[in-house]
Amino acid sequence: QVQLVESGGGLVQPGGSLRLSCAASGSPFSIATMGWYRQAPGKQRELVATITGGGSTNYADSVKGRFTISRDNAKNTVYLQMNTLKPEDTAVYLCRVATSPISVYWGQGTQVTVSS
Repeated sequence: QVQLVESGGGLVQPGGSLRLSCAASGSPFSIATMGWYRQAPGKQRELVATITGGGSTNYADSVKGRFTISRDNAKNTVYLQMNTLKPEDTAVYLCRVATSPISVYWGQGTQVTVSS
């Protein structure tokens, strides 16, 4: 059973930065795509950013130029550097990992609150 441990959420003022981490363990298969999604109260879960094993990235338009996703394959860890945070970035951020062959796992989520 794959376990995902997320960290790095918290309260930050508008314009501030946070860095999220998600470490995966226990997978008997190789980890393929890793990513971050978010869900704000009353809204649907949405993609924030993904990164493949080869390093190809994909971002939601709303975070392009502000957020950077990266991964450390040796540690099976994915990071999300979030800069110039806005109040509308407030949400629970969830890590998602897909293995090969395909199985999908979700983290428990970490709260990010952007408020003055």
